[in-house]
Amino acid sequence: MSKLLPVTRAAYRAQQATIRLSLLAAHLGLRPFLGRRRRPSERDLHELRQRLRDLLERDVDNVARGLYSRELLFSLPVREYLSGLPQLAVEVARMLGRARRGQVRDLPPDVELGAYPEYFRRNFHWQTDGYLSRRSAELYDLGVEFLFLGTADVMRRQAVAPIARELQSQTSGRRVLDVACGTGRLLYQLERALPWHHFTGVDLSPYYIAKARGLLAGRGVTLATANAEALPFADASFEVVTSVFLFHELPLRARKHVLSEMRRVLVDGGLVVIEDAAQLSDSPSLEVFLENFGREMNEPFFFDYLRWDLERELGEAGFTVESTTPAFLSKVVVARATRAAERPTPPPI
Repeated sequence: MSKLLPVTRAAYRAQQATIRLSLLAAHLGLRPFLGRRRRPSERDLHELRQRLRDLLERDVDNVARGLYSRELLFSLPVREYLSGLPQLAVEVARMLGRARRGQVRDLPPDVELGAYPEYFRRNFHWQTDGYLSRRSAELYDLGVEFLFLGTADVMRRQAVAPIARELQSQTSGRRVLDVACGTGRLLYQLERALPWHHFTGVDLSPYYIAKARGLLAGRGVTLATANAEALPFADASFEVVTSVFLFHELPLRARKHVLSEMRRVLVDGGLVVIEDAAQLSDSPSLEVFLENFGREMNEPFFFDYLRWDLERELGEAGFTVESTTPAFLSKVVVARATRAAERPTPPPI
């Protein structure tokens, strides 16, 4: 384990506190415009703060362990996000108006919606154009950091750590697939941490893939527009498959299909790392926050996801779960692809 200088820890904590307090003030200003929501108790708030402290400590500890570099702690594009704040303010006003009117499918008229599954054709988070415009892709990362008080990249990074543990000592050329890669923020962090391996990302939105191409230009990452339910790769094409914040936006049948596809494209013994929202089975103390999110953010499959057993479903899809680690409002599940002879017979879907 390498030493992390106290000044680095202090600078990181100061950065996160500054971002968090600035965004919290904006959240409080929006509260009168939000719909009815459950009020968290003092105990709920204490648990939330503790999970945030644990997340930030784990982030710097991962650097001390050599799982990724110190530079990733300070990789948030603050100047870019500051320049986008006026657009975000306009977007938040549009989102609030859309929420009041209940416009769940207010999508661009020039997009061929038939090219996408029904569940994808909606304004997730009430955001303008859903995932189906360049403007949406340009504002997405800033919007998610705003929503999670500056911890979105920090939470994503917790998926980097188990992949780094798996691949750091391995020879170059291992193949890693990020399913539903969005704007490429996880791939950016992975490539910085493990540049001697090969990375591929797929996403259903061509606009988000275009944004990812800009972020990852010159880094040798392969990107493609594809549906996670039908990945365009041969069997056993990758040593690692990962996905961040996908499953809570899928209906049950699609979740099962995606897990099956992840297993198909993984080699026997390969690693899958899934990060998504915490679930009630492992984080009952977050119930009020998770349910408020589901009510407020136009997430039609979120309540079913909260009560779905991700770890059990991984087992049925041909994986052996190795660990589940909390990461603030999310969790990171690490599993290993079992060999064909070791797999239980899956139940019918």
